[in-house]
Amino acid sequence: MDTVLPVVFAVCAALSNAVATVLQRMAALTVPSSQGLRAGLILDLLRRPVWLLGMLAVITAAVCQAVALVTGPLTIVQPLFVLELPLTLIVASVLMHRRLPASGWASVAVVVVGLAVALAAAAPSGDRTRVALDRWIPALGVCLGLVAVLTLMALRRPHGAARAACLGAATAISYALTAALLKTSTHILDEEGIVGFLTAWQTYGFALTGVCALFLLENAMQAGPLVASQPALTLGDAAVSLALGITLYEETVRTGWWLLPQLLGVAMIAAGIVALSRTALNESLVATDEKAPVA
Repeated sequence: MDTVLPVVFAVCAALSNAVATVLQRMAALTVPSSQGLRAGLILDLLRRPVWLLGMLAVITAAVCQAVALVTGPLTIVQPLFVLELPLTLIVASVLMHRRLPASGWASVAVVVVGLAVALAAAAPSGDRTRVALDRWIPALGVCLGLVAVLTLMALRRPHGAARAACLGAATAISYALTAALLKTSTHILDEEGIVGFLTAWQTYGFALTGVCALFLLENAMQAGPLVASQPALTLGDAAVSLALGITLYEETVRTGWWLLPQLLGVAMIAAGIVALSRTALNESLVATDEKAPVA
């Protein structure tokens, strides 16, 4: 399978998401935070032009992601979104006129090299375009159940790292499930046209899970430090997408001794993500613990 096209569009989607993340975080920090999941948060953000620009970037990312998913395996496309955090900090350094320190650039390099090693060793492949309902039912049940459990766990914890980590993980699962549903929907659009697309349950499924993911993400941004939410979000999305690609779409990755370089790549990615999450630049992108939440 030719992987150039899905890789290019996946990277473009990651870049668009990075721009969206910076703009959305800048907007999210201008509205009151809450101990609960405040439904009015989205209404407040709709009044911020910066957040609306961020949503345009989200739409661009969604289009690029759809093209990537319709032309390549889920197990290739979604792991490339690991690049979103490095790209986010680079974009933030430009838009906020802040310097990314040398250690930050070193961490970016670690993430990129780790991703290259992991994907090269895994060599994901697969070309299934449709998934039977009997495969979707358990996948939906497990994913939605985990999202519900993680969200309830977050609500039982105060503003801080544990709350942010739970919401970040719930967001990751929602994003991975959205991508899996989007992959089928884009293939239906390609094969059956707009009528088939609008009558497919997967279309409404990815719309609902996408909105859920956005809602959880906005609340995760305000729940605590990025070092808690971002690793869970970034690594969780890649891991759950890998599992869904294998179980739903019968995509394959190399096993045996190839697992060693794959684990090395994952370890490098994790180390780089944690290091990037601790950079001083993130102080301008996330709510601090000193910011008092609104009841």
